[in-house]
Amino acid sequence: MVFIIAELGTNHMGDVKIAKKLIDVAVVADCNAVKLQKRNVEKIFTEEFLNSPMESPWGTTQRDMRLHREFDDEQLKQIDLHCKRKKIPWFVSCWDVESQIYMRKFKTKFNKVASAMLVHEKLLITIAKEKKYTFISTGMSTLKDIEKAVKIFRKHHCPFELMHCNSAYPMPPEEANLKLIPFLRKKFRCKVGYSGHESAATYVSLPAVLLGATSIERHITLDRASYGADQAASLEPKGLTTMVRDIRIIERIMGDGKKRVWKSEIPNQKKLRQVLV
Repeated sequence: MVFIIAELGTNHMGDVKIAKKLIDVAVVADCNAVKLQKRNVEKIFTEEFLNSPMESPWGTTQRDMRLHREFDDEQLKQIDLHCKRKKIPWFVSCWDVESQIYMRKFKTKFNKVASAMLVHEKLLITIAKEKKYTFISTGMSTLKDIEKAVKIFRKHHCPFELMHCNSAYPMPPEEANLKLIPFLRKKFRCKVGYSGHESAATYVSLPAVLLGATSIERHITLDRASYGADQAASLEPKGLTTMVRDIRIIERIMGDGKKRVWKSEIPNQKKLRQVLV
C-alpha cells in the first residue's frame, strides 16, 4: 500500500490550533502519517540573513517570521498528544543536528531528510545512527549527492526510502520528470516515493503511483490564499481527500499481476466460448 504523508511544513504559521486542524484534515482524508519541520533558526541562518528585511504578519525581519513559525517544547507536546488521540503517526524533518537530537524524546516512528539537508553529512549520520525508517527527499540534488547519502544510510544499516522530488514551489508540471522514479529504484535498489510541490491535486501524484512510487508526500493547508511561500504548492482538504481516494482506487485497479478468470467473466465464458464441431 502506498504510504501517504500529509506535510504541514510551515503552513500552520506557528499556531497550534491551525496545526491540529491540519492533522484532523489528514485523519479524515485517511493519510498514513503527518509531518512537520524542526529547525534551530538562530543556528542554521546567519545574523545578516536573520536581520534582513522581511515583511510578515509577525514583524519586519526574517528572524521575526522564522522564529514565529517554529514550535516550542510545549507546543510540540500538544502536537504529540493530539496525534496520539487521533491515532495518526507524526514525525519531522530536522534541519540541524541539535533539533534531531531534541526530537528523540518524542520517540516518533520515522525520520525524514529534507531535500535542503541531503548534503548535510553530519546530520545524515546522526539520523542514520538512529536506525529509524527514513524518507529521503532528493530535490535540487545530483546523483552524486544521492549516492553519498545512500552510502551513509547503508553503512549504518538504517532502512530508508528515497523520494523523487522537485524543490520548486510550486513545481512546473513539465519539470516533474517522473521517469526518475523507476530509474532511482533500479539504480539504488530501494523503494522510491514521490514528494510533490505541484499546485494540482492529482495529475502528477497519480502517475507517480502508476510508475511505482511507494510513498506520496504532499503539503496541506486550510486555505491556499493564506500567508506563506508553501501555500500555493499545497492541497486544501478537498484536494487531499480526492488524492488519497484516487490513489487507493489505483492500487485496486493495478491488481497483483496474476492471470486468472474472474467470476464476473464466467457467464460470458460459457455463453461466448462455443465449441465448434
